[in-house]
Amino acid sequence: MQRGSSSLPLRHAVALGLAQGPTELLPVSSSAHTALIPFLLGWPYCALDGELRKSFEVALHTGAGVALAIDMRGELAVAARKLDRRRLATIALSLTPAAIAGLALGPSIERRLGGPRSIAAGLAGGGVAMAIADARPAAKTRDHDDAGPADGLALGLAQAVALVPGISRYGATLTAARARGFSRAGAQSLSWHAALPVMLGASALKGARTARHGAPAGAGAPLAAGAGAAFVSTLLSARVLRRAAGAPRSLLPCSLYRCLLAALVLARLRSPATANAQPIAEDPAHRNPSGSANCTL
Repeated sequence: MQRGSSSLPLRHAVALGLAQGPTELLPVSSSAHTALIPFLLGWPYCALDGELRKSFEVALHTGAGVALAIDMRGELAVAARKLDRRRLATIALSLTPAAIAGLALGPSIERRLGGPRSIAAGLAGGGVAMAIADARPAAKTRDHDDAGPADGLALGLAQAVALVPGISRYGATLTAARARGFSRAGAQSLSWHAALPVMLGASALKGARTARHGAPAGAGAPLAAGAGAAFVSTLLSARVLRRAAGAPRSLLPCSLYRCLLAALVLARLRSPATANAQPIAEDPAHRNPSGSANCTL
């Protein structure tokens, strides 16, 4: 079977990097947008070598994670000074399920659930769950400092579920936190604190794997361009979106956006031009040589 192209246009790398920031900081799934923007615009992203796509997506998440860590450095320092046994247990439980699920199921999920249909299902399902949890009345709203080990476990399980493409790590943790009675501001703060270590840890692990196997020749420029654009867009987005986190905002607009994007993807899949193209990603018989799903459709 022929390997995919090893050429990622710089303009595409920069565009996807710029999209990373706002989609990382809103509960709409940054990884879904990385896959769906090329699909909807007809870019040959899915024709790329599988290892190049993986390396590029790691670069995007690394750039975004570093930018978010820089933006959050002050509150992370404050949280570190407040660490006690209860908070350590909460943090550990928020990380462990996602780490175990990622190591055990990550490659299988990438192979089987990386196509537009499954991404659209994750976007819509996660959006509906998020809207329901956000609308649920609470007798007493809780704040960030009220989080305990049970809350940490709920956040950890949510992050494990978010391994499914389209679910969104941020959206899943927001849903879990709101369902457990946290205020919107408290849920946002908890979600960012829980997601950052997982994002950086996953990027480091995948980056180490990429370094062992090596990225395709000539991939350095687009990887650097994508990472740099993701860093800048995340830093700028954080200054806008995270500064506004204290104001209570409904998650309904993001839920509606997710459902509309899912509907757009399904409509595109039903279009005659798409229906007559390559078999869709979810078909196990159509994998690229790297073992990841062929995401052409």
